[in-house]
Amino acid sequence: MSLAAAIRSESTKLFTTSMWWLLALILALYVAFTASVLGFVFAGAATGSLGGSGTPGMTEDGLAMTLYSTATSVGYVFPLLIGTLLVTAEFRHKTLSPTFLATPRRNTVLWAKLAVGVVVGVLYGIVGIVASVGPGAGFLAGFGLDTELTEPETWAMLGRVLLAFVLWVAIGAGVGALVRNQVAAIVGVLVFTQFLEPIGRTAAAFVDGLSTVTQYLPGAASDVLVGASVFGDALTDENALPWWGGGLVLVGYAVVLVLLGAITSWRRDIN
Repeated sequence: MSLAAAIRSESTKLFTTSMWWLLALILALYVAFTASVLGFVFAGAATGSLGGSGTPGMTEDGLAMTLYSTATSVGYVFPLLIGTLLVTAEFRHKTLSPTFLATPRRNTVLWAKLAVGVVVGVLYGIVGIVASVGPGAGFLAGFGLDTELTEPETWAMLGRVLLAFVLWVAIGAGVGALVRNQVAAIVGVLVFTQFLEPIGRTAAAFVDGLSTVTQYLPGAASDVLVGASVFGDALTDENALPWWGGGLVLVGYAVVLVLLGAITSWRRDIN
């Protein structure tokens, strides 16, 4: 089977199930809720409407991009999960054997999954952007603040959000190819992204020199790539990577994980 045929097959497998749109729906609700709460608090505090003197450590000019970056700041785990499920679902449901019988070249199957992952990453990125920009811009406008939607820098940042989502899907696919067990892969992803990395990045604020290490963690690199985040640790450090440096770090994670998966578990016999 050719690569094009394999891509069509993988697209059919994904988009004929409810998995992709359920995760997209949860992504939209989660990001929209977070952006709404932060939009109300940040915009209200910046204007003094909440009785405060302004948002600590944040200028009014940076509010819009910070709110719009909620898509990746809190929503990056969803493209990571869909990328992982894109691969591990085959192992869990025992469908990989017929897949390899139809496409004996296993790397072709993996490339097809990555190609479909690019499409899903863009779709999830659009969902995340709409879910963050809509409420964020609404609260900014409601409090009389500039939404910055006509600024080229804002649209450049939103373009980097799409890129970040695509890279997160690729990283997830690499994790899925490396860790066959779906439960283990998902638990590992959640433990790392929701506990280990946040703890490490928080500790970096109190331990001298630790930030030079934590800036290379995937979540921090994603924030740097986007150029804005509700978590400012990776962006305010004097030794922070440039946005393209964060992108290269994410690409590195994706490449290493996919290659490791391709040359190890992806080549092993299927149980």
